[in-house]
Amino acid sequence: MKNDFIGQLSSIAEVISGFAFKSSWFGSGMEKVVRISDFDNGVVTLTNAVSFDAKKHPVSSKYQIQSGDILVALSGATVGKVGVASTEAAGAYLNQRVAIVRGHNPDNTSYLSFILRSIYMLQLLPSAEGAAQPNLSPKFLESLPIPIPQIEDQRRIAASLKSQLAAVEEARNAAKTQLDELVNLANAIIRKSVEHSDTGLAKLGDVLDEVKKGIGTTWADYPVLGATRAGLALAKEPVGKSPERYKPVLHGTVFYNPMRIMIGSIAMVDDDDTPGITSPDYVALRGKPGLVDSRWFYYWLRSPYGVSCIASLARGAVRERMLFNRLAEGSIELPPFDVQIAASKALAELKPMRCAIEKQMVEINLLPGKILAKAFDITV
Repeated sequence: MKNDFIGQLSSIAEVISGFAFKSSWFGSGMEKVVRISDFDNGVVTLTNAVSFDAKKHPVSSKYQIQSGDILVALSGATVGKVGVASTEAAGAYLNQRVAIVRGHNPDNTSYLSFILRSIYMLQLLPSAEGAAQPNLSPKFLESLPIPIPQIEDQRRIAASLKSQLAAVEEARNAAKTQLDELVNLANAIIRKSVEHSDTGLAKLGDVLDEVKKGIGTTWADYPVLGATRAGLALAKEPVGKSPERYKPVLHGTVFYNPMRIMIGSIAMVDDDDTPGITSPDYVALRGKPGLVDSRWFYYWLRSPYGVSCIASLARGAVRERMLFNRLAEGSIELPPFDVQIAASKALAELKPMRCAIEKQMVEINLLPGKILAKAFDITV
């Protein structure tokens, strides 16, 4: 596409800015309002859209979305993010932080959406208004230089990209299915161990030890670790005040964010993981020697058994804070220690498979950007 004609976006599309809604309008009425948060993987949906009363607060129909409209985020951390309005989104109104790009010819909508989602668009963002965090304007979009091949070539390019990106999505779904199957297998291993004939009921507080003491003066020797729904991860935030109070999370330590345990933000430092430290606000614990294998317990806590236990201890708050003393009140069906060890060894074998699939998933997620970059390899 290097030799294709370069023209302004305004020559093949109309750019329409959104309406400045007042937040006090939201919460009543039936008319939906699309915001940046309603973009999901390149598609605009109304699943979580806010609503307002159009009779009480009349808004011009020019701010209503049409099916197939391309929406571009104008500000915020997701500036430049692009989504295509689904049939479901037609008729919804547009927030001022988003602009509509509506092709003069419906046949070039797919082509436009691909080029606006490409790395080419991102390369132009630094020239947008604003320094620390660029803000796009409708005028900036209108003057955006883009390659404009003949309509037949636009259709051909769009069809090819659709096919390639559909293949990527198929690969992503296959990898996700594999990850789900590994979770199911882990749950099956836990279930089999719990169904042992010698399994007995125990209080969590009687079989777990909480890690309370901070790491001390050696805190700088360790990475800061956090717990996510996917498990162990480097913490996004650096150490805060009093770093010596950060808790050591060494091999065999299970820890969780007490404000996010309800959604599964639980982690464990396994034998092949690098030990670290975690926030003093986190709950860290280990199985008592000879009673609970920590790896077995980690997978139990993430299994339906653990989810059910956590839910039984919650008090109904949306943001439940579950410290160790609350968790300690829970009960666990505890199989014999040797049964836990056998299950733990089987669970350990799942980790390299999961890591391989997650690595593959990262590579798959990079493919759309690479495909679009190659398709629009141009020099303006």
